[in-house]
Amino acid sequence: MKHKIRKIFRSPLFLVGFGIFMLMLLMVLIYPLINPGNPLQSIGLGNFARPGTYVSLYDSVGSQRSVLRLPEADSKRVASLLGQEDRVKMAYWLDVTGKDIEGLNINDTEALLSAWKTHYDGKERPAGMTKADRNFYERLNKRLVAASNAPALSLSETDPASGETVEKGSIGKDDYVNISAVANVKTLPLGTDNFGRDVLKELVSAAGTSLVIGLIAGTVATLIGLWLGLLAGYLGGWVDDVIMFFTNIFTVIPGFVLLILISYSIGQDQRGATTVAVVIGLTSWVWTARSVRSQVISLRNRDHVNLSKLSGHSVLRIIWRDILPYILSYVIMAFILQVSSGILAEAQLSLLGLGPKTTEVPTLGLMMNWAMLYSAHLNGSWWAYFPVIMVIALISFSLNLMNTGLDQVFNPQLRS
Repeated sequence: MKHKIRKIFRSPLFLVGFGIFMLMLLMVLIYPLINPGNPLQSIGLGNFARPGTYVSLYDSVGSQRSVLRLPEADSKRVASLLGQEDRVKMAYWLDVTGKDIEGLNINDTEALLSAWKTHYDGKERPAGMTKADRNFYERLNKRLVAASNAPALSLSETDPASGETVEKGSIGKDDYVNISAVANVKTLPLGTDNFGRDVLKELVSAAGTSLVIGLIAGTVATLIGLWLGLLAGYLGGWVDDVIMFFTNIFTVIPGFVLLILISYSIGQDQRGATTVAVVIGLTSWVWTARSVRSQVISLRNRDHVNLSKLSGHSVLRIIWRDILPYILSYVIMAFILQVSSGILAEAQLSLLGLGPKTTEVPTLGLMMNWAMLYSAHLNGSWWAYFPVIMVIALISFSLNLMNTGLDQVFNPQLRS
């Protein structure tokens, strides 16, 4: 046994897959300790807040300020007001008014603003340009001028006794606040989803739930397939015929279609994560049973098995002591594949709206379902679905690498 374990951990493929899987497992276990709380709690009132660090404006006003004169502050302030569409329209105006803009890069904010300040004249009437378009350019120019010559913002407060508005101070464009001095700061590495929930916290919790679903589904499917395959392969005769009859029925019926029908019949209120996992396991044992049966058929007439029969040992003892140890490595590999298949099956079910209840725990499939329902892929909110896809791919990739590494260790043909 020790020799086999050493050979397993010398397999490069197994080590890479095992390393990826363990890193994800550690993330699932450790991150909730760093960032505790309900992963389904909404912290944002808007949809799909972008990833980044959020500072309370209310608290930053009262924090200690420092005056910094940064040379690129004004250009950055103006650049933040210019979207890609604004830049294209500015270049268009310069072009139709006959200005020389050869070689002008609209993404070079400094060059674009320099050309605009030099050549823009609101009194010009370019041919074919409507009044609405000219008004747009006038408003755009006013925004740019206001940003370049940003005045101080006055701070006022209403006196509760008199009801009068009293000026309390001002904020200049050179006033800065150290982020450590602000009372409320929140970092959202993956932003928020359509419900205003922290995507990273939700993703870690969902990965843990999906792993549990995969483990339960893999255990159920492997145990059912293992014992049916052992009994059919060893006993043969009418037992084999009956077991293979039901196995062939499940083989003819597409497993995922059966899974959809069962999940739909259960109903949303009764579909917890454990229930979904058991249903997945009950519909995915077929190929394990057929494979184990074929392995047992090749073992049941071996000398050590015949010797056990002559010694009067029971059927269960022979199966447990003389056959199962010889196919244990294959069973472990089948279990790993069943775990991976269970996670993917849950994701597929949830995408169709047939996954676990949405009010209990998040899963990777439910996160994909929410992102699809609220059109995250259409409005550019990549952080709501792309990390989920990556986690599903990494889990499946790591488990398949582990399975391939085990196959190289235990398969005599690959070893040679």
